[in-house]
Amino acid sequence: MIHFVGAGSGAADLITVRGAELLKEADVIIYAGSLVNPALLEYAKDGAEIYNSATMTLEEVVETEIAAETTGKMCVRLHTGDPSLYGAHREQMDLLDKAGVAYDVTPGVSSFCGAAAALNAEYTLPDISQSVIITRMEGRTPVPQGEKLRSMAQHGCTMVLFLSTGLLEAAQEELIEGGYSPDTPAAIVYKATWPDEKIFRCTVGTLAQTAEVAGIANTALITIGGFLGDSYSRSKLYDPSFTHLFRTGTDEA
Repeated sequence: MIHFVGAGSGAADLITVRGAELLKEADVIIYAGSLVNPALLEYAKDGAEIYNSATMTLEEVVETEIAAETTGKMCVRLHTGDPSLYGAHREQMDLLDKAGVAYDVTPGVSSFCGAAAALNAEYTLPDISQSVIITRMEGRTPVPQGEKLRSMAQHGCTMVLFLSTGLLEAAQEELIEGGYSPDTPAAIVYKATWPDEKIFRCTVGTLAQTAEVAGIANTALITIGGFLGDSYSRSKLYDPSFTHLFRTGTDEA
């Protein structure tokens, strides 16, 4: 069995209980060395074979997974955050299907959740934003035509940009051209939940300058939207006058 495991947002103790137990049991661990906190490897048992996928191709990763399976070894493929977001695990699963190798997925805490925690923020606030767009700026890897950053920005809702820190000048221009005003609140969260986490609050119009001054060029998330401001409406769920399935509202506002 191959276990795809989400490593969590950075801190070694933010992996799920299930993920930690699988790491402890694994005979073979293939981890995304460019992004996964190496402290997570302390869960590994003595004698476990450990591979850093940062230096490997897709074919080499899958060959290692299949080799573990055919020799009766339990293998964990440790992905950063949650594997379902920019994890590139679908292409591995397709090749494992062709090889007849079984696998499962253990979700993890995504870094966009870690960024919100670092900011003490709530992405969805009444009358501010009820939707979150998770996307990235187009670089050497293209995005679908309908998902250009300028098009996404037209919605004006909360946005989180992955894999875009090194493209902030272009991203800033696209965000503004798409509809965000230059003074829209923004924040750069470097290595959310890691020991060396850093937060830089700014605006859409100062994103590139803020990153340049701070010397941040990678391993950061960009968060954008009014959720970073001070204005929002109270939730209806806990409003004393609001009736729902579990509570009858009062006549007092």
